[in-house]
Amino acid sequence: MHADAAKALALPSMQKIVSVTRNCPARRVPSGQKETIPAGEFVNITQDLGGNYTVTWRGNMLRIDGTDADAIGRKPITLEFPEPSSGEIDEQQVWDALETVYDPEIPINLVSLGLIYKVAVNAEANRVDIDMTLTAPGCGMGPVLVGDVEYRVGMVPHVKDVKVNLVFDPPWSRDKMSEEAQLEAGLFF
Repeated sequence: MHADAAKALALPSMQKIVSVTRNCPARRVPSGQKETIPAGEFVNITQDLGGNYTVTWRGNMLRIDGTDADAIGRKPITLEFPEPSSGEIDEQQVWDALETVYDPEIPINLVSLGLIYKVAVNAEANRVDIDMTLTAPGCGMGPVLVGDVEYRVGMVPHVKDVKVNLVFDPPWSRDKMSEEAQLEAGLFF
């Protein structure tokens, strides 16, 4: 094959076709619907932002959580929390888990972006209720972000249920971002 033809057939540098090494949970983009990619299937990694991976598989775009990255040959994110001595949900651990969830379009976590409005721990029900917003009410990634929050907060010891409420009042503005997030996004001068 001619060198120019080979270059034309090559995938862009950020894309890579890999075989899935184990059954891998994923969420369909943008609906957030849960899927399982079976071991041995091939996926095309199209994006790696905020520790999560966007892949295409059988004509669908899916998001693989960074904690499952080993299934596609990447180093997984490890979320480990010490067991609280109280035997109850530790709210700080919930906030720590939320800081590992990143906006899919800009690699800044949801807490620093100011998207998390409220965290309430219901110790009796082992449930966490979270009020969060999106950078824009029409954001198509809302269901995926909700799924990411549910998945990561669900890893906190004693959490049995996570309820995420999308709220748009008050509306999000860049004033809700931390100074560090504004600097990282190039919005703080």
